[in-house]
Amino acid sequence: MSKYTKIELEDLMKELESHKGKHTELITVYISSGYDPNSVQKQLEGEKSTAKNIKSTTTRNNVTDALDKIIRYLKPLKKVPDNGLALFCGNISPVEGQQDLQLWDVEPPLALRTRLYRCDKDFVLEPLREMLEVDEVFGLLVMDRKEAAIGMLEGKRIVLLQKMTSGIPGKVKAGGQSAARFSRVTEGLTKEFYKRIAEEMKTIFFEMPKLKGILVGGPVPTKDEFIDGEYLTRKLLDKVLGRVDIGDSDESGLKELVARAGDILASQEITYEKNVLAKFFETLGERRDLATLKEKDTMKALEMGAVGTLFLSREADKAISNKLKEMAENTGAKVEIISIETEEGQQFNNLGGIGAILRFRTG
Repeated sequence: MSKYTKIELEDLMKELESHKGKHTELITVYISSGYDPNSVQKQLEGEKSTAKNIKSTTTRNNVTDALDKIIRYLKPLKKVPDNGLALFCGNISPVEGQQDLQLWDVEPPLALRTRLYRCDKDFVLEPLREMLEVDEVFGLLVMDRKEAAIGMLEGKRIVLLQKMTSGIPGKVKAGGQSAARFSRVTEGLTKEFYKRIAEEMKTIFFEMPKLKGILVGGPVPTKDEFIDGEYLTRKLLDKVLGRVDIGDSDESGLKELVARAGDILASQEITYEKNVLAKFFETLGERRDLATLKEKDTMKALEMGAVGTLFLSREADKAISNKLKEMAENTGAKVEIISIETEEGQQFNNLGGIGAILRFRTG
């Protein structure tokens, strides 16, 4: 089973899109993270019984054979991968009456939240297509003094994770000392609410490995009180990318937050790429014995298990890139796929598009 990067997923999807069934005989199965593969296997056994009703002998055989192939794949599987599993299987032979039965198994780069079985003329790719917009996960918080919504942005999907209310009463009916006392009580309840929000944010996001940043939205005083009051842990505070003025603090507020933070989100991937390449070029220039450039030296370092981070331009030869990436994964090296959308990315590609930062010297 292969865990795909965003760029590799794009290439795979182009391949899957090119295959068309003669009839409704291409099978797509999506299994969400944490779901029991044994249950899916039983479901597909039931689909085999349904397939017996297909009138065309050729189509019936193609569907049944594809189901059998997926079922055999699932039988030894004890658990679904962390990000879920997508399976695509069918006869892709362009010649009528001939069979070329193929199966693709994919662990996507982001958590799959879709469960699906479909038999059609095309493979169902939309859930994967949604993941191609953004590689990272962004935490979302919209809040005012009465309520808060915590969510997550995965690709184009906005997922509501938690809704909270403060329980703070809305109006003061009494005056004088009662009003002052009410104000003190309200301030106390507000601080407690902020603490509860911070604890929930810590529970959800603190150990999330793919968290790229956090966006906070709300009215001007509230979100600033929360962030500047340092209710969040230092680790999460450092992840706050921006504050956005919005009015809603519910699920619709999460959507508004993402819409208004478009410029912040767009800059993140570019900034990250600039930073990792800056480190590569710095090592190449100042500590040449701890960096490689181009295929020959990089492959030699990979063979020795010396590579800490492998850098591959998106424009590099695909066959070579796939070979180097497989070697990197087998030795626990990190892989960075570099675009040509930045000046640094273009420079790296012009230098050969292949390089590495090493864990130790090789010579």
